[in-house]
Amino acid sequence: MQFRFAEARDIATVLALWAVAAENDSRPRDDTSMVAALIDRDSEALELAIVGDRIVGTLIAGWDGWRAHLYRLAIHPDVRRRGIGRQLLARAELRLSRLGASRIDAMVLEHNELGQSIWAADGYGKQPEWRRWVKPVS
Repeated sequence: MQFRFAEARDIATVLALWAVAAENDSRPRDDTSMVAALIDRDSEALELAIVGDRIVGTLIAGWDGWRAHLYRLAIHPDVRRRGIGRQLLARAELRLSRLGASRIDAMVLEHNELGQSIWAADGYGKQPEWRRWVKPVS
């Protein structure tokens, strides 16, 4: 297995992976321009797990200089339960801590039991006193 950061040439493949491997309920629709903007703004935010020549996993490790956020932990269903997600998480946590993060949060849909079990197994816990508030701007 190899890991590398996403490049513009990967965007279509990443979007296809997310369509089969990620929970997409209640999310804005993903599109090429949004992923391209992420890569342009932070070339190390979107890390890929690759087996052979196939992208099988992703994780976005966002850092705004103050807070660290993890999004889009997605592993292709054909290769789940092989430690790919854990390796992506460890790499993201190392990157974010090197950038100065003292706490990392993850966005996980309430009904995504598989996702919740991954985060819990890696030491993340729910914050019951917090509720996310969202406002579309486009």
